[in-house]
Amino acid sequence: MGNTVACCVSPRGSPKITRPPDRQEDYQVNTDLSEDTGPYLQHISDREVPDDLAPESNPSDHARASTIFLYKSQTDVRDKRKSNHINHVSPGPLSKKYSSCSTIFIDDSTVSQPNLKSTIKCVTLAIYYHIKNRDSDRSLDIFDEKKHPLSRERVPEDYSRIDPEHKLIYRFVRTLFSAAQLTAECAIVTLVYLERLLTYAELDICPGNWKRIVLGAILLASKVWDDQAVWNVDYCQILKDITILKDITVEDMNEMERHFLELLQFNINVPASVYAKYYFDLRSLADDNNLSFPLEPLGTERAQKLEAISRLCEDKYKDLSKVAIRRSFSADNLVGIRRSHAVLS
Repeated sequence: MGNTVACCVSPRGSPKITRPPDRQEDYQVNTDLSEDTGPYLQHISDREVPDDLAPESNPSDHARASTIFLYKSQTDVRDKRKSNHINHVSPGPLSKKYSSCSTIFIDDSTVSQPNLKSTIKCVTLAIYYHIKNRDSDRSLDIFDEKKHPLSRERVPEDYSRIDPEHKLIYRFVRTLFSAAQLTAECAIVTLVYLERLLTYAELDICPGNWKRIVLGAILLASKVWDDQAVWNVDYCQILKDITILKDITVEDMNEMERHFLELLQFNINVPASVYAKYYFDLRSLADDNNLSFPLEPLGTERAQKLEAISRLCEDKYKDLSKVAIRRSFSADNLVGIRRSHAVLS
């Protein structure tokens, strides 16, 4: 997959996500033997769910379906705006920078190269709303931190009843990304896998399981996204040096990864359209919660770089168009030759 994608609330207000149709039959391999072709192995494109199968039930699979985290955040956003309006709370001085005739502000975050710090803040805020505005506390033993603790300290008795704050989730994820040197794109794919897990397995991310679910999603996303695969034993060594975590065995990591893949039905493909949807929904989440991306004035040097990149992309598309025209012309000639040959014969 590399650096290219797709090749790669209250409990009363959260959406009702239905489980997608059982796709076990999609992964069955045809073992009929043929003298000419041998055993037939189904292609991965044949395993994908057709577009006409209720896209609203698969937000992590279809670009048209709304992300769950953005929906769950809207309840808090509306309540905050309503409270400010009723109590006549002033929004305060504007902290966001706006472009003018003399100055243009742009940020360095794009779909292909998101800002790392801002992206992790937004992803962890999405996880926070998943926990805060969950439907119930559905979970599995493999993700239960009381049965499989990650912290060096003893897990408190009321751990599963206290919702973690956003800064706690952010610190946990930021430490993992810093230690493993992961990219911002990996954070977005992590959120895609997390919502796919909650949808497929009909689970809820809760105070008692969020650390292990997030760790499993990061582990899988880093392996799918990065060009160089990271072994689980390497992850254990990385996590060993993190003060917030205790020593994790390779067997525990392997078991959690295996369960995660099985619950995802081994669907680790992330279409480019889905990745882009999550990126822009995260930016919307940032705007709703005053988490602005860093803006810098557009200077002469940066403007020249943008112009050079624009020209490079324009030349690239021109070359692709020429190739497409030549192929189309060659195909038309081939059809014409075949027709002429048929008439003469």
